[in-house]
Amino acid sequence: MNHKLFSPDLPRCTWAQTNPLLRAYHDEEWGVPVKESQQLWAMLMLEGFQAGLSWLTVLKRRDGFLRAFAGFDPAAVAQFDQQDVERLMADPGIIRARTKIEATIGNARAYLAMQANGEDFATFAWGMVPDAPLCNVTGQVLAQSPESQALSKALKKRGFKFVGPVIVYAWMQAVGMVDDHDPKCFCYHTRRLKS
Repeated sequence: MNHKLFSPDLPRCTWAQTNPLLRAYHDEEWGVPVKESQQLWAMLMLEGFQAGLSWLTVLKRRDGFLRAFAGFDPAAVAQFDQQDVERLMADPGIIRARTKIEATIGNARAYLAMQANGEDFATFAWGMVPDAPLCNVTGQVLAQSPESQALSKALKKRGFKFVGPVIVYAWMQAVGMVDDHDPKCFCYHTRRLKS
């Protein structure tokens, strides 16, 4: 994050008002469309680590994750072996959940398999949401959607793990496929895909 200075007095989504790190993430990243494959994959992996925890927990450890997982380079992560799993399990800078660590390694391999089959991850993901960004006009934030269910199913078919429809929906929000900003938030419907 480059920490642009937005006034703390601007109206925001309620969840972003509780912590300066959350506020900066909300103001600078959440809901901004991401079109680069590796960055999309990295965000999906972080969402998987968030499962059952707060997003603030992940944000506080994001630098640790980047270091521990080779900058979320799928080619490097796909080479991780059991020694790497044990190294990661001992790393206090990340969330040390064996199933999530092993899923991330497997997901790097699934990502590379997609590439080997001529399938670009960004094109695949955004292609599953043809009307993106989907704009929430009700102000009611969902836990999942028909689109996240379909994308979750398609990811699992390609060998991905820790990509249930709730995790995928949170990812879709984070990477701008869904605009779930509160209607009173200064970011509400202000971010559009520029490609």
